[in-house]
Amino acid sequence: MKRQQHFLAGRRRVAVAVAAVALVVAGCGGRTGTETEGTTSGQGGSSTVSADFGDLTGICQDGDASTATTQGVTAEQIEVGVFTDMGFTKNSEFVDAAKVFTSWCNDNGGINGRTLVANTRDAKLMEPRQRMIEACREDFALVGGGAGLDALGVKERLSCLLPSFPAQAVQERSAGADLEISASPAKIPGYDNYAGFRTWAVNEAYPESKAAVGMINGDSAVTKVIEQMTLETLDAIGATVVYNELYPAMGVSDWTPYAQAIKSKGVKGLIFMGTWEQLAKLEDVLTNMDYKLDWIDPNNNAYNAQFIELLGRSADFQNNIVDLSGVAPLDSDEAAVEQLKALYAKYAPDAQITLPAMRAWSSWLLFAKSAAACGDDLTRKCLYDTARQETAWTGGGLHAANDLQNPIPPQPCFNVEQATADGWEAADFNPDSGLYRCDIPARKYTADFGVPMTLAEVGKTMDDVH
Repeated sequence: MKRQQHFLAGRRRVAVAVAAVALVVAGCGGRTGTETEGTTSGQGGSSTVSADFGDLTGICQDGDASTATTQGVTAEQIEVGVFTDMGFTKNSEFVDAAKVFTSWCNDNGGINGRTLVANTRDAKLMEPRQRMIEACREDFALVGGGAGLDALGVKERLSCLLPSFPAQAVQERSAGADLEISASPAKIPGYDNYAGFRTWAVNEAYPESKAAVGMINGDSAVTKVIEQMTLETLDAIGATVVYNELYPAMGVSDWTPYAQAIKSKGVKGLIFMGTWEQLAKLEDVLTNMDYKLDWIDPNNNAYNAQFIELLGRSADFQNNIVDLSGVAPLDSDEAAVEQLKALYAKYAPDAQITLPAMRAWSSWLLFAKSAAACGDDLTRKCLYDTARQETAWTGGGLHAANDLQNPIPPQPCFNVEQATADGWEAADFNPDSGLYRCDIPARKYTADFGVPMTLAEVGKTMDDVH
């Protein structure tokens, strides 16, 4: 099988390349349009739902705010932007999270009496710059969103001094850029966030797979960078890659040749960087061939019920494991998880709680807590400085503690979920800190994959932030 795939010319070539970018991006979602999202519950006025969340108290509250302090902040309301790629992915998880949070918050009085308004910024994958220009004209800050090609809008964001509390940051120029605070970072600038998980998989849980790891990656320039990052870490932990293949971004009609190659190479552990719908098809072929791998990493985009359903009998025959990177699993009995489920049931009963949605919720909590602490004099500087003071932020108990003053942890936490026919359940990964394991040091990349953008690059400093 040829490594390089041949695509149709012209517009289809562009469409395929664009589609490939989305293969490894979790949560670039939302509904179509750039409308202002719901700011009331739709359940009939004030709610008796508590303004506390997990171990956080009084997140939202009534008050007597009376000043229009800066762009997006009046005496009556606060406007924030929510980035999404929903016009491309049809995935509304960030918009749903915004709806649930703003409805709950406003039912409890808003932020010191100011109504919280979420403006959807649908980048449709290729339009982050255009949406960022709009956000720069209207929004006080960005909260709880993400875009697959987020680096395309960072220059504009820094130029207009717009703080960002993303649910996720994807590209190297975006993740960890100035004026950005990730409440639950899925990406640590310059480090492999999955090194602990991969070390556990090949050196502890499945040592026989160490000499026979395989990779399948969607074919695009962006995903090839992720491929190189993964290869570097696998080499550093002593794993040998015996199979490394690309597949067409628009999908594969017959996965048989790939399955046969995996079997012939004797692959025991497989890393799949693509959509879980496509992986389910590949696993079906492997299962029908009676070829069972020691483990398959479908990436944590697959952490949902639909993937389990699509797997069919492969759910038990194969061994799919995902790293939730320190976020509490939905099957845990954590109070914060149970409360989040209840709030979704009240305000968006048809929406799905995903891993990116949980990260988005933590970002909303951090934003609201920090904004409330600023009182009537709510400015971007106060918001940013206040949020940065959190040194053990858990989103009320939704994830492992993060030090927002020092966002590069010496030993980031991970936790592993395993797919079964009955759903996802915790794998035996030897947690040492509650739900999580935090004893494997962070691994810094040796190759140059890019660095986050700074204010200095656009001729600004923190002294310009007001």
